[in-house]
Amino acid sequence: MRPDLSEYTHLTAGKVREIYEVDEDHLLMLATDRISAYDHILDTEIPDKGRILTAMSFFFFDQIDFPNHLAGPADDERIPESALGRAMVCRKLEMLPFECVARGYLTGSGLREYKATGSVCGVELPEGLGEADKLPEPIFTPATKAELGDHDENVSFDVMVDKLGRERAEEVRDTTLKVYRQAAALAEERGVILADTKFEFGLDAEGNLVLADEVLTPDSSRYWPAEGYQPGKVQPSFDKQFVRDWLTGPESGWNRDSDEKPPALPGSVVEATRDRYVEAYELVSGKSFTSWFGTDSE
Repeated sequence: MRPDLSEYTHLTAGKVREIYEVDEDHLLMLATDRISAYDHILDTEIPDKGRILTAMSFFFFDQIDFPNHLAGPADDERIPESALGRAMVCRKLEMLPFECVARGYLTGSGLREYKATGSVCGVELPEGLGEADKLPEPIFTPATKAELGDHDENVSFDVMVDKLGRERAEEVRDTTLKVYRQAAALAEERGVILADTKFEFGLDAEGNLVLADEVLTPDSSRYWPAEGYQPGKVQPSFDKQFVRDWLTGPESGWNRDSDEKPPALPGSVVEATRDRYVEAYELVSGKSFTSWFGTDSE
């Protein structure tokens, strides 16, 4: 008989994930249908989002040539029936205190910083770049991990060196860019641009670097359709940008700079966001989401 979640110790709740302790060496990471934007957890959930994130992570953990924290398959017997399809059993790691961001294109906070300084996280870039321009080479732009409700703060590589030591910092930087290039090449074969992504790493008991958390999901990555890509303008995307755009548009009536919580999402935005997440998974993986383990269990 499979265990129940109540048999495990609940450790933490993040914006999207719930973490439980399975035993002294393993955790259960449960992806919910919650969605966050602008450092707020929205009241409205996106149906199947947790399953999509989990399916995407399992797909890429299998594709990426680097050690990861998975400790069992999607139908691991330690996963409760109620969590099948949206949970993974992982090894416990000593997590590093940085979001490890790789950018192949200029957009979002990277573009804003570039316009102000001509660089991103201390990485000098050529003059004259604009929205959605492809960078000469992918760049590594780390950020400190923020507490729930706060902003991650972009930092220079030197900050990471000061915290981790040069050898470990260089290993993290080089691995981040290596994994990004692997994933971007795979996405490109499927007609999708991986504009940027963020990873988290931990250390195992022997001090080896291990890829952890979720990987290359629409929550942690910007995916654009390659067809119709045109630099100089905001690209259509397979991620929660649709939610961000609605929240900052006139229909929501919400002021991002206020202290008010964002309003509930209308059904049309919920449906369109789910469709984008599913499309991202199906395009990049080449698999049907309806065949993902556990999708039809609820």
